[in-house]
Amino acid sequence: MKQIAILVPESSVMQAIADPSYMFHAVNQFLQSKGQAPFFRVQLVGQSREVRLNNGLFSVHTDRLLEEVEHADLIFIPALFGDMQSAIDRNRAAIPWIVEQYKKGAEVASLCVGAFLLASTGLLDGKQCSTHWAFANEFREMFPRVELKDGSVITEENRIYSSGGAHSYWNLLLYLVEKYTDREMAILASKFFAVDIDRDSQSAFMMFQGQKNHVDDDIKMAQEFIEANYPEKVTVEELADRFAIGRRSFERRFKKATNNTVVEYLQRVRIEAAKRRFESSRKSINEVMYDVGYTDTKAFRDVFKKITGLTPVEYRNKFSKVN
Repeated sequence: MKQIAILVPESSVMQAIADPSYMFHAVNQFLQSKGQAPFFRVQLVGQSREVRLNNGLFSVHTDRLLEEVEHADLIFIPALFGDMQSAIDRNRAAIPWIVEQYKKGAEVASLCVGAFLLASTGLLDGKQCSTHWAFANEFREMFPRVELKDGSVITEENRIYSSGGAHSYWNLLLYLVEKYTDREMAILASKFFAVDIDRDSQSAFMMFQGQKNHVDDDIKMAQEFIEANYPEKVTVEELADRFAIGRRSFERRFKKATNNTVVEYLQRVRIEAAKRRFESSRKSINEVMYDVGYTDTKAFRDVFKKITGLTPVEYRNKFSKVN
């Protein structure tokens, strides 16, 4: 029987504790309905017997204290809530326990912004990771040694798993069900929970906000210029000249500050503007394309799909607010 330990951190999201518990208890029930023995033993573990969440609105009673857990096959770190640094500080006592269990052979999975607590252990240094797209810039700033995969729903490396934002963790739960049981059981669970199995990107839900949490004022002004003039022809040479910086130095500083090349940043600004138009207007694909600075239909379609994972038509059909 596989031992699953669901950590109950201080300042965590209630559903990210309840959902993995529900998933693996349900799989046990599916197995029993087929005349098979339950495969998972699921326990809630924490620093105390009772953990109060959402300013005391919810109370979670743990099955075991951290020091009482001798062995775990799989550890879940739920999403945190509120200020990430404060949430990490409140759960410092769990960090050595996670590291110890991993060294003993446990696999570790973070759900959504639970990646912040997982990264605090150092186990992700030099490895790939997923988290909620809205927290990507903050994550990179706090954990520069971790390779954050933009838009990924699931990452896996050396017995460590992480998931994308919000309900994306259901895809990681299904992934782990399949790994520990089989594909048939994962499909059954996906149907029971009405989860789209094998979804591998959160790109369609991402909103590009620009990375301005840096101290390079020239690059901030360049970002603001791009955002104000994206429908026009904007070149690297023009930007470098405008801010009196050599082209190579400008490109290097821009990439360092924003995690994007100048071309990538311009593309993302334009596509974000296109997305807003598709959501709120009846304009045709070509009209939106011209509005945001593209003149080539194929180029626009290719860049749009690369960034969102959907074609312009698919995106409009999915998110349009206009009937």
